[in-house]
Amino acid sequence: MATTDVYKARILSFVEGKDPLEVQRQTPAALTQLITGVPDSKLHQRPDPAKWSAGEVLAHLADSEIVSSWRYRQIIEHIAGPLSPYDQNLWNTLGDYPSRPPSDSLLIFRLLRENNLRMLERLTPEQWERYGMHAERGRMTVRELAQLIAGHDLNHLEQIRKILTQKP
Repeated sequence: MATTDVYKARILSFVEGKDPLEVQRQTPAALTQLITGVPDSKLHQRPDPAKWSAGEVLAHLADSEIVSSWRYRQIIEHIAGPLSPYDQNLWNTLGDYPSRPPSDSLLIFRLLRENNLRMLERLTPEQWERYGMHAERGRMTVRELAQLIAGHDLNHLEQIRKILTQKP
């Protein structure tokens, strides 16, 4: 099984049996609850030099929501159109995630997510089945993307939870 297939199966396993839109609706509040009262110094602390801090994960979620916004709309507008992957480590560097205020990342994420959910709630059954061609993952419908995003949320919520409960 290819690496991308393994990743996709793992991410989708987190959302199995759950409503992906409900998971996406709950994520901003769950993130807020996780970081409320946590000092920025702890949010910026990496659990390991090679791993992201909770603040970097929040910045990644904000940027991932930008990508999701674009992909949803491209799939709906251009059936079978190309969907490019992105290098999350390069985006971390370009966005200077280690210095980004976690509260800013959370606000960006929340606003983009609310915007995406408003759009998704208005889609017709036909629009849910429109698809694009992801360069690494192949054919991807709007429905499948929504499931992947929900699984991605749950994966990173658990990652942040683990980071914040680790002993220094």
